[in-house]
Amino acid sequence: MSYADSVFVNNCKDILDNGFWDTEFNVRPKWEDGSPAHTVKKFGVINRYDLSDEFPILTLRQTYFKSAVDEILWIWQKKSNNISQLNSKIWNQWADSSGSIGKAYGYQLSVKHTYPEGEFDQVDRLLHDLKNNPASRRMVTNIYVHSDLQYMNLYPCAYSLTLNVTGNKLNGILNQRSQDMLVANNWNVCQYAVLIMMFAQVSALQAGELVHVIADAHIYDRHIPMVMDIISSPLYDAPKFSIDDKVKSFYDFSVDSFKLSNYEFNKLDVKIPVAI
Repeated sequence: MSYADSVFVNNCKDILDNGFWDTEFNVRPKWEDGSPAHTVKKFGVINRYDLSDEFPILTLRQTYFKSAVDEILWIWQKKSNNISQLNSKIWNQWADSSGSIGKAYGYQLSVKHTYPEGEFDQVDRLLHDLKNNPASRRMVTNIYVHSDLQYMNLYPCAYSLTLNVTGNKLNGILNQRSQDMLVANNWNVCQYAVLIMMFAQVSALQAGELVHVIADAHIYDRHIPMVMDIISSPLYDAPKFSIDDKVKSFYDFSVDSFKLSNYEFNKLDVKIPVAI
């Protein structure tokens, strides 16, 4: 089995067996029929993935790798907040009539800030430090900006990335306030694994660890039967991941710069309802 499979199974079993139900609370998320979307959750879940060992993608069910990469490029490379620049429809329900999701995600990464070294947005500041000061302990991004929350159509879930260079390895910590385990867990893991590999390659480093810190890791009530089926499914080995080593600039990567070979997975024949 892939290591990502074992992490996912262990997380889900722990949540289902030992988690806290929020049924006594008035919750914000709703199902399409208007019913409250309750969850069972665990607080403070931390997972570690060694990116030099294998690519952390599920085989228990398919993670749509190309779409996941397209979204992370939309946020981090295009620094966009408009769904017209995104190929999938995953953000449609949070976009306004102009296609904007407000001052969220890519918008925050595009805002320039003034430092002693010059003016940078958050992405370019990371690239600058990786090149000029890789020993820095200040390589931190944050898109959960309180002064702009009122202008965001959805508050950021994955809100902070911290990079750290150890020897020739680039490690990263993804901080996430909230995680829908079935819908988004492996999606985010794959995205930030790719992102660390992008930063590593253009900085002449090797990808090291991705540490994923989840404040509220939850399974929605209507997802439980699907989760139980998935975690009891057959398992496969992780696919082989490759990155176009000719790309030297962060902004030259495309969806086609990354490939998975021999990706085997179980097909999920039901549509997953999404709480909004």
